[in-house]
Amino acid sequence: MSDKKYWNEGLETLTRTELENRQLGDLKEIVQFAYENAPYYKKSFDEAGIKPEDIQTLSDIQKLPFIDKKTQRDAQGIGSFLGELCAVPEEDVIFISTSSGSTGVPTMSPFTKKDFDEFQDAQSRWFWQIGMRPKDRYVHALNFSLYVGGPDVIGAQNLGALCIWGGTLPSERLLYVLKTYQPTIIWTSPSYAWHLGETAIKNGIDPKKDLSIRKIIVAGELGGSIDSTRKAIEDLWGAEVFDFYGLSDIFGACAAMCEAKDGLHIAEDHILVETIDLHTGEILPPGEVGELVFTTLRKHARPLLRFRTGDIGWIDNTSCSCGRTHGRIHINGRKDDMFIVSAVNVFPSDIEAVVRDLKGITGEYLVRISEKDYTCKYSVEVERSGDNFEPEEKIESLISDALKARIGVKPSSVKVHPDGGLNTRSEHKSKRIIDERKQDYSI
Repeated sequence: MSDKKYWNEGLETLTRTELENRQLGDLKEIVQFAYENAPYYKKSFDEAGIKPEDIQTLSDIQKLPFIDKKTQRDAQGIGSFLGELCAVPEEDVIFISTSSGSTGVPTMSPFTKKDFDEFQDAQSRWFWQIGMRPKDRYVHALNFSLYVGGPDVIGAQNLGALCIWGGTLPSERLLYVLKTYQPTIIWTSPSYAWHLGETAIKNGIDPKKDLSIRKIIVAGELGGSIDSTRKAIEDLWGAEVFDFYGLSDIFGACAAMCEAKDGLHIAEDHILVETIDLHTGEILPPGEVGELVFTTLRKHARPLLRFRTGDIGWIDNTSCSCGRTHGRIHINGRKDDMFIVSAVNVFPSDIEAVVRDLKGITGEYLVRISEKDYTCKYSVEVERSGDNFEPEEKIESLISDALKARIGVKPSSVKVHPDGGLNTRSEHKSKRIIDERKQDYSI
């Protein structure tokens, strides 16, 4: 059992034709089910002149209207506690999570027993994919309070790992757990992985020598897919870092890195992926960057048909060296976070990639977006390392030039703080973007 490479080899190595045939069968079933059981879809299909039998190929999904977070919020609580997007009676729902509500009213994500069990099997798949085995000790350092990533620990238990339900322990307490129980794998956010490693060192603990962590799973922020950030965390801990991607709207981790670390394999047996033009909604071919649109193929409590995720990225359907055939998504950033300077699309992830790669600064940063004469500008604040005695002007110039080379536009200013002066370190997600604009720059 422990020697096998795949959690489910038959599923993970399907040919593209086999995978798409499976998707089409599930798509037809879920569209029919949603139309018959979810009041919202019955109404929206009828208004668009669409019938379930109109879906005969995967490309026919273009006939269906999009939904988004606003759709969820507007439908929530209408007609029933779970709302008009829900397709099962409440007595069939055994679990709900909620979104963070960072961009509006929190939205509920309900699961039937079958939904939940399949969700956890997908989590087992990702854990196995990054090398977790029954002999491992695993610390699940994610929030358990309503967060969809909380139950993912069950996926680790299902594959036989010894699981420690850490949750959001204070750093000192979590370090005690790591030192006392010597777990081998931990899951947290990129910001917190960095913060925890720094905290360990400040408390006289060498993460490489005094702890047994050999793999770190990160999610919730883009850092795990930014090479320089991932390498910085790996160097700090002496451990491999793997990025996971999830949505409260669907389930915990919908996609995960493999050993190749070239994008994140997405569970295409559960999710049909489209990439669309931000402005026109036109479907883009694989490999082109746009907004990712997901359709749940097997989730019955609340089917999501053509859900606009708000995440900007692309999908790669070419073969992966690991042997898995499900496509790999690459996330550039959130549509909400992207800003345009001199006609250039700028993502905070681009800025992070530069800052994490430069020597002499801590890697902490803050971006301020502003406007002047109706023109969008951005400024960057960083921290110098304690052993960096270069003149401030030289550091500012170095960072400004590096950002110009990477992004194509210089920041309006760069401000250098002493080590610890930014106060951006966080035990969970870090807030690094401050938007000071007054105009509506939505896209």
